[in-house]
Amino acid sequence: MRRQPSAKPVAEPIDWPEIAGSLDERGYAITPSLLTRGECREIAALYPREEVFRSRVIMQRHAFGRGEYQYFRYPLPSVVERLRQTIYPHLAPIANRWRERLNEEGRFPPSLAAYLEQCHKAGQQRPTPLLLKYGPGDYNCLHQDLYGDLVFPLQLTVLLSEPEEDFTGGEFLLVEQRPRAQSRGEVVPLQQGEAVIFPVHHRPVEGTRGPYRVTMRHGVSRLRSGQRHTLGIIFHDAA
Repeated sequence: MRRQPSAKPVAEPIDWPEIAGSLDERGYAITPSLLTRGECREIAALYPREEVFRSRVIMQRHAFGRGEYQYFRYPLPSVVERLRQTIYPHLAPIANRWRERLNEEGRFPPSLAAYLEQCHKAGQQRPTPLLLKYGPGDYNCLHQDLYGDLVFPLQLTVLLSEPEEDFTGGEFLLVEQRPRAQSRGEVVPLQQGEAVIFPVHHRPVEGTRGPYRVTMRHGVSRLRSGQRHTLGIIFHDAA
C-alpha cells in the first residue's frame, strides 16, 4: 500500500484575528503557507489513485467549465483531515458572528465532529473535500459549493502547484454581487501552499441601515500553460 501524506502541524502560524478582519473587510483572506512544498506535491500525486476518491467530475460535461476534479472518500487522507479539523474551530466563531449580523437562525458548534454529526443526521453524509486538476485552456465557471440544506458559510482552497513554474494563468477569481449594484470582481494571488478563505454563498456587509447580505461566487480563469492542482476544503458534507 502506498503511503498517504502524514499529519503534521500547519507549515506556518496563522493570525486568526487578521483573517477575520480581512474576511469582514474584503470578503476573503489569504493564509500563510499551510502545506510544505513536499506536502503539496504528495497531495497532487494522489489524483490518479482511484481508491482515494468517491467520484470524478469532468467539468465540460456539465457546463461547469473545462478541467476536472475528484471528491475524496472517507477516511480522508491525513493531511486533508488535519486541515479540515484544525481550521474549522477558528472559522466557526466568524461564521456565527456573520449569522448574528444577518439575523439568521442557528449557531455552528465549536468542533467539526459535532457539525458533521448534524450534517449526517440531515442526510448529508458524503465528504466534500476535493482535488482539482487544470491543464492548458481549462477554467472553472463562477459557482457556489452548495450540497444540501446545511451549509457552513466559509471554505478554503489551497494552491498545490507553483505559479509561473508549474503553470501560467489560472488565477483564483471572486465576484461579489451587491443589491442594486454592478458586480465586483477580484483576482486573488496565491503562492504554493497558501490558501484563500472565502464565503460559500454570501456574506454580511455593513450598510447605512445595518448589515445586509451580498452574494459571492468563485471560479478560476483560463490556464495559459502547464498544469494546476488545488485542494478544496469544504466543511459541510453532501446529500
